[in-house]
Amino acid sequence: MDSPRDILKRHGLRAKHSWGQNFLGDPDALQSIADALALREGEPVVELGPGLGHLTRFLAATGARVTAVERDRDMVAVLEKEAIPGVRVVSGNAATVDFAQVAGAPEIALVGNLPYHLTSPILFQVLAQRAHISRAVFTLQKEVVVRLAAEPGNRDYGLLTVLLGLHFDVEQVLTLEAWRFHPPPKVDSAVLRLTRLKQPRAPLVDEARFTRLVKAGFAQRRKTLINSLKSDKGLATPEAMLAALQTAGIDPGRRAETLSPEEFAAIERALGPVTAMAPPPPDAPEEGSSEE
Repeated sequence: MDSPRDILKRHGLRAKHSWGQNFLGDPDALQSIADALALREGEPVVELGPGLGHLTRFLAATGARVTAVERDRDMVAVLEKEAIPGVRVVSGNAATVDFAQVAGAPEIALVGNLPYHLTSPILFQVLAQRAHISRAVFTLQKEVVVRLAAEPGNRDYGLLTVLLGLHFDVEQVLTLEAWRFHPPPKVDSAVLRLTRLKQPRAPLVDEARFTRLVKAGFAQRRKTLINSLKSDKGLATPEAMLAALQTAGIDPGRRAETLSPEEFAAIERALGPVTAMAPPPPDAPEEGSSEE
């Protein structure tokens, strides 16, 4: 298989920095990523951002039914000209596509080398569409993978760590040094594997309220939990929020980063039936986060 540099040259193209294009052409790394997904023959898999088709070839070699979703028209043209057997190329935006619909299957595996600026939007799509995703393997910036796989009490632990952790087993399976990519990014990457749980780790009254609760907890993570949660006045009155923490057995003086997904879920349940909530405050980046 030709290198990314050679394929780009053959088609008269260059990597687009503004699109976050860093192509992985290392065969050992590509095989490891395909192995991490553990595809079965005939299984539908959606690849997000296939680029020049290097990983696509390894996925197709498993006998899986590959749907490659690419938004860059130049890359779509390359993939169509390369004509990888067993692969269907679809022009689309990975941050908005309906994964199961584009694959024509009720449940799919998901894989991709995600640009930094699209990481959070795509992961929120994974959460929203999780009923149709058995597992996912993503190549991301290493610092993001460390955050997503962090344990409670770790300073890297954050919003998406909790949201994903409620529904998936989350693990780092591989580190990829920058030199393996063309062009080399400024930082190393890592491979993240998400395996959907049969049931969430804890029940909820309302998923949207849970997400809003966790966002409030991490929006001011240097503050105590009760002060962070009170910042979103639409969730509950300060008195009701304090009562919910007491019912859930959570010390209001703790920090959000010390709570497990199950503990956040216990607070959400303790808030009781959902009533009309005021609109949430404007979205703001999580304090100390480079992931949002």
